[in-house]
Amino acid sequence: MIPPPPGPTLPEELLLLATDPQRGRPYCRKRFLGCATAGAVLAEPELQGRITEQRERVQVVSPLEPPDRLPATLMRGLPAPGRGGRGTGASARSWVRHAGRQVGAMYLDALVKRGILRRETRRFLGLPPRLRHPVVAKDLAAQARHRYAVAEQAGFPDHRGRVLAALVPAADLARFVGATGSPNLTATRRPIHEQWPDRAVYRKVRQDKSNQAGGGSR
Repeated sequence: MIPPPPGPTLPEELLLLATDPQRGRPYCRKRFLGCATAGAVLAEPELQGRITEQRERVQVVSPLEPPDRLPATLMRGLPAPGRGGRGTGASARSWVRHAGRQVGAMYLDALVKRGILRRETRRFLGLPPRLRHPVVAKDLAAQARHRYAVAEQAGFPDHRGRVLAALVPAADLARFVGATGSPNLTATRRPIHEQWPDRAVYRKVRQDKSNQAGGGSR
């Protein structure tokens, strides 16, 4: 008997929730989604017990790499166990900021290769080409939304669901993702303060908004 294919990883599920299936564009700003995807990449090995966080600094606690190639590659940028002393480790917020610039594109590439998304390039005279990623596997996208809606109605009872619940408002997706389009803000925002990968994303996005309001460029 052939085993069923594995379900989507946390970063993949976030991208499916964040992408308009018809337009192929994210519901939120691209850089916000990149940061949230990077946070999801940190959350997955944290759920597996491979990395840990103390005082907003991240360190590998298990030298074994995750079976998935993408997080395995990204985890190599984190400090190995036993290196350094007190206060060592990578800053979670800095890691989210730097990794967010490439993580979103890496996971989009992977979803395109698997036939879950389709890549389209639109060119306009005098402007850089724009990429769209319409959803091909609409059943997977619908399942992701259904799982989120069911978890939302139940108050996000499991750890993985709470991580995803906090990433959604952290990336400014709460208006577009949820059972009714009017999400339970208490249920979705409370986990931000409970999960350190989500806090890192939330603070980075909030910093970007503040810089934009003040005319900053970071």
